[in-house]
Amino acid sequence: MKRLVVVGASLAGLKAVESARKRGYSGAITLIGGEDELPYDRPPLSKAFLHDAEPAVPYYRTRSELDELAVDFRPGRRATGLDTGTRTLVVGDDQIGYDALIVATGADARTLPGAGALPGAHTLRTVADARAIRAALDQGARTVVIGAGFIGAEVASAARKRGLPVVILEGAPTPLVRAIGPVMGQAFASLHAANGAELRCGVTVTAVEGNGVVERVRLSDGTTIAADLVVVGIGAEPVTEWLAGSGLAVDNGVVCDATLAASAPGVYAAGDVARWHNPLFDRSMRLEHWTSAQEQGALAARNALEPAAAEPYATVPYFWSDWYGSRIQFVGTPDGPALRVFGAVEEGRLLALFGDGERVVGALALNRRTDIMKLRAAVARRTPWNNAVDFAAERVSSWPSSAVGV
Repeated sequence: MKRLVVVGASLAGLKAVESARKRGYSGAITLIGGEDELPYDRPPLSKAFLHDAEPAVPYYRTRSELDELAVDFRPGRRATGLDTGTRTLVVGDDQIGYDALIVATGADARTLPGAGALPGAHTLRTVADARAIRAALDQGARTVVIGAGFIGAEVASAARKRGLPVVILEGAPTPLVRAIGPVMGQAFASLHAANGAELRCGVTVTAVEGNGVVERVRLSDGTTIAADLVVVGIGAEPVTEWLAGSGLAVDNGVVCDATLAASAPGVYAAGDVARWHNPLFDRSMRLEHWTSAQEQGALAARNALEPAAAEPYATVPYFWSDWYGSRIQFVGTPDGPALRVFGAVEEGRLLALFGDGERVVGALALNRRTDIMKLRAAVARRTPWNNAVDFAAERVSSWPSSAVGV
C-alpha cells in the first residue's frame, strides 16, 4: 500500500493514524480535518471547559507531535466528494488518490430551524461553539437549553455551578428515553430540580427571538422564556452528505460490515459516522461515544492495512456524563423488558440492570465507577439475568439498607 487517507481529524481519525504507524506502516498518510484546529477531545467541551477557571483546548497532540507521525495534516478542509471507482477523494479543488480510505467525518449537531439566526443561540459540537457558550456564561447569561439529553444536561450543570438560572426544554414527555429507558430517564430528571435547574417536558419550541441578539424563546402555547443564551442540544447527524453519488451505501451513517469495511473496496469507516454490524448484539449500531470512536479508529486502520486478516469489532457500548458533580455511566443497551434497580438517584448512588429475559444487556450507574466496569464485562460475557442480579446485589451489600431497592 502506498497511501492511506483518513477523512476526519477528531479522535477516530487520529487513532487511525496512530494505529497505522504502530503497525509499522511506513507509507504516506494524509489526514483531512474539517476544522482549522489540531485534533482535540470533544467530551470536555460540555464539561470542564465551560466552568474551569482557565480552560485550555484539550488537544490530543501538538503540531510537532503530529509531524513525528509523518502525516500530511490538512486542517480546515472538508471532503466534498468521493469516487470509489478511481479511488479518489475530492477536497474542494483538490483530488487525492488513495489505496485505503478511512471515513471518520463524525457527526454535526442538529439545528433548530431559525435558532441559529441570532447571536446568543448555539449548538455545542466544536471548540468554537464551546468558546462562545463559555463567554456567555462568563457574562452571567440567563440560559435556556433546548433538549434534555446529556449535552443539554451538562450545559445546565455548568450554568448552575456558576449560580445562573437555567430552563431546560424537552419535547418528549420523559427525557433520555432512547439512552437509558423511560423509567430511568424519569428518575434522573430529578437531578435537575435538586440542583436548581427547571426542566419542562412535553413542550415545543416555535421560535428563538430577539432584536439583534437572543432575548427569549417562544413556545407553542404562546408563552415565552427570557434568555441571553440558548443552547440547542437535540442530537447529531452523521456527516455523509459529501458521499452523495459515490456509490457508498449510506443509511444513518456509512454502512459497514462487522470489520468496519464499507461497501466499496479499500474504504472503512470509524467513529460517529460508522454504522456497522456489532456481532456481540447481532445488530447494526451507530454509536456517538468516545470509547467506540477510539477503538474503531484503531481497528479500521489495522483492517485497512491487512484486509485479509480483518477482525470484527464486537463491543459493549459505553458512555458517561457528568451532572452537578455526579458521574453517570451506561454500558450496553436499555432494551428488554427486565429492569432491576438498586439504590436511588436521591441517595446519590444507583445501579440498574437491563435484561432481555435471558441475559443482562445493559447497566446504568450513578457514582459507582468500579461496579459499572465489572457490569460491562458481564454484558460482554452474555451473563444470565439472574446471575447478573445476584452479582449486583452482592456489590451493593455493603451499602446502607436504605440504599437498596427493587
